[in-house]
Amino acid sequence: MLDAEIEDTAARLITLLLKKGRKVSTAESCTGGLLAGAITSISGSSAVFDQGFVTYSNAAKHELLAVPQRLLDTFGAVSSEVAEAMARGLRARTQADYSISVTGIAGPGGGTGAKPVGLVYFGIATAASVVTFEQRFKTLDRAGIRRASVLFALAAVTRSVEADRCGQALDGDARP
Repeated sequence: MLDAEIEDTAARLITLLLKKGRKVSTAESCTGGLLAGAITSISGSSAVFDQGFVTYSNAAKHELLAVPQRLLDTFGAVSSEVAEAMARGLRARTQADYSISVTGIAGPGGGTGAKPVGLVYFGIATAASVVTFEQRFKTLDRAGIRRASVLFALAAVTRSVEADRCGQALDGDARP
């Protein structure tokens, strides 16, 4: 069901989480559960995957993850601010050491000059901090953008786990 690169990347994350005794949770918008699906496709994931939310609508982001309505109104769902709030809200509601959020525009419609198709924001929250990333997957179709987003998210949280950042402030070195 998943391609080999996604499975290998997810398996590496699961192995690290098991080794370090850590858990992960997901909050997804444009990936629609694919990130959680990639993680849970790996045997042993039940020991390290706490839970996942698919918060596709703004109402779901607000109600399930406590994303402030003012952030949604001011910056829009596809923004660094909302990715950060999603990760924070997720972290507050789960038992995970690492909470990762994804929000973006997978297309083919919905893009604007300021927020084009392929623009995706990620957030990783730990007990100590939240870091966000922006990616622009410009030349990909909808499936490609979603796939690239899952790979980026898996790689970013893997780097954080490798550095064992759950109790420390995160910085930009989590970037894959």
